[in-house]
Amino acid sequence: MSEVSRREFVKATLVAGAGLTLAITLDGCREAYPSVDGAPFAPDAWIRIGSDDSVTVIVDRSEMGQGVSTALPMLVAEELDADWSRVRYEFAPANAAYNNPLSVGQLTGGSTSIRAAYRPLREAAARARLMLVGAAAARWSVPAADCRTESGSVIAGDGRRARYGELAAAAATQPIPERVTLKSARDFRVIGRSLPRLDAEEKVTGRARFGVDAEPPGVLTALVARCPVFGGSLRRFDATAARTVPGVRSVVQIDSGVAVVAEGYWAAHRGRDALKLEWDEGPLATLDDAAVSARLEALSHEDGHLVKQAGSGAAAAVVRTLDAVFELPYLAHATMEPMNCTADVRADRVTLWVPTQYQTGPRLVGGGTRGAAAKATGVAMQDVTVHTTHLGGGFGRRAETDFVSEACQVSKAVGAPVKLMWSREDDIRHDQYRPVSRHTLRGGLGTNGAPLLWFHQIVTPSIMAKFMPHWLPGFATRIAGPLKGGIDAVAIEGADLPYAIPNRELRFVRADLGVPVGFWRSVGHSHTAFVVECFLDELAALAGKDPVELRRGLLSAMPRHLGVLNLAAERAGWGGPLPAGHARGVALHESFGSYVAQVAEVSLEQGKPRVHRVVCAIDCGQVINPDIVRAQMEGGIVYGLSAALKGRIVLDKGRVKQSNFHDYPVLTMREMPVIEVYLVPSELEPGGVGEPGTPPIAPAVANALFGVTGRRVRKLPI
Repeated sequence: MSEVSRREFVKATLVAGAGLTLAITLDGCREAYPSVDGAPFAPDAWIRIGSDDSVTVIVDRSEMGQGVSTALPMLVAEELDADWSRVRYEFAPANAAYNNPLSVGQLTGGSTSIRAAYRPLREAAARARLMLVGAAAARWSVPAADCRTESGSVIAGDGRRARYGELAAAAATQPIPERVTLKSARDFRVIGRSLPRLDAEEKVTGRARFGVDAEPPGVLTALVARCPVFGGSLRRFDATAARTVPGVRSVVQIDSGVAVVAEGYWAAHRGRDALKLEWDEGPLATLDDAAVSARLEALSHEDGHLVKQAGSGAAAAVVRTLDAVFELPYLAHATMEPMNCTADVRADRVTLWVPTQYQTGPRLVGGGTRGAAAKATGVAMQDVTVHTTHLGGGFGRRAETDFVSEACQVSKAVGAPVKLMWSREDDIRHDQYRPVSRHTLRGGLGTNGAPLLWFHQIVTPSIMAKFMPHWLPGFATRIAGPLKGGIDAVAIEGADLPYAIPNRELRFVRADLGVPVGFWRSVGHSHTAFVVECFLDELAALAGKDPVELRRGLLSAMPRHLGVLNLAAERAGWGGPLPAGHARGVALHESFGSYVAQVAEVSLEQGKPRVHRVVCAIDCGQVINPDIVRAQMEGGIVYGLSAALKGRIVLDKGRVKQSNFHDYPVLTMREMPVIEVYLVPSELEPGGVGEPGTPPIAPAVANALFGVTGRRVRKLPI
């Protein structure tokens, strides 16, 4: 039984046209309700039932291929007993009342979409269903208990039937139920099915609107010339030649550089190429990879902050020790749709069309897209309208707002709507990168080969210091438990071992290097999983133990970890025969509420690693749509495998050397392994699936390569 008070539910339901609009308050509202079809705003979800029997679910998370535009409506359809063929979706407007209770603002990230919506959306739909039943019972003068619902209809005990559309107006007058009982998993008819995605047809036919498709009347296109060195600034520029390029309408200076505004992309591009620019390259003009490595190595000698300690810190029974240093590089996001934002700035309002992961949030952390637009234009946040488009990839990059600020500044300067575009080269060279990191580890074995000692120090830049420099200690405490101030919780996530090693110590040292960093798919887990799982394999080899058996022995108190490990090992044929020159490697990691184990089969082809097969087992609790979960595991594996084999941002004289996919390559079709995904049946609360597939793949491949080459991988890319 789940209860929500009348105050938490909206105060009224209103008729919108000839249908029923149910405005459902799920997490409390934080600003005045905007209006949709004349109805009050609904935090987190709207359920609109039209007289044509359509059920429209307003999706309050960004769709970047992960399937929320299907999975969230499935939650509603389940408890509403809706006809799935009549279910539609629309993207929600930006409003603080849509703030994700598991994140900071109206933000799509941290694999929280389903986790945040699972109960609230189902409760909202269950209330709507009871109100429709009440309307039908009143029409037929029968007890509501004698009625049932099925596929968009209310059915009386005597067989009379009424469609939801014809009941919608009357349902609006029904009292709001105080309590609802949610279905048990054994009664699910929608949840757990691989239903076709609601956005598939519009994407196949080209009707889906991405950020680059925004075309408000009179829109111009802008490209920005930015300093090639991090932290540099513009000294002076000459736009004489740029202004003579056909189609160029204006050249304006903004905070990040010089914008060329034109009647189309190529005119703006040629105009930008014609600019004469002089930069003050600043203090990072000599920064290169060697300097970064040297700085990390120097910081590794500091004690840093103690994150967690268990046991005595020095096991007297340790008879063999192993020391290792791991280094991981900066990584770019490389989204297929480069950054873009279309802005129409007026004196009293701003309208944006933007593929964003972060529509709005507290001013304390910048206010998201709305906050960035307000700051750039001087318009109040509540007067900023955000039309969220489909995203051609996000991976955390579109939680940033640098491209939004640029678009707003240019539109304000030229007095016209402007589509700000980034080229692929802009995207690679001016990213907010996955942080570089250095890990120092020491492990110790007892006489029986069991690990008794584990020391891990992480040296890496802080992402959270950029977003919330004054809130960092509190954020770390809220997310990761009682930590000392200055510890970035996302930098050390995933380093707290699930394994039963009695003496453990984890430390964090913050490295300020001047290179812009940001969230990258799976964030801290993307480096901690690699280090932990590779080093554990090294300890297994030192002890002469099978890597799977060693893990099993350390996970007796962790049934969900053990479950995915056993499933992946079994389906991969762990210990079975392999072709000559092939080897298997295993890795296991928990992140974002889900548990994933992967086994990779690897060989060398012309001296380079070739991944032939990846077997993935995931326990993500209750599965909403199995096909979406499998697709997310496959996507996460490909993303992580590209980084493991090829990904590295190289710095030279404060500049990023890479510029496009020719020198920042991703996995090609020919290089794709066979991927098998197995789902653990569960009725537990859902975990996330957007990111958990990425962390285990790099260590699984690296551990397999040891079986091929006899050498350990401690640096990426391989």
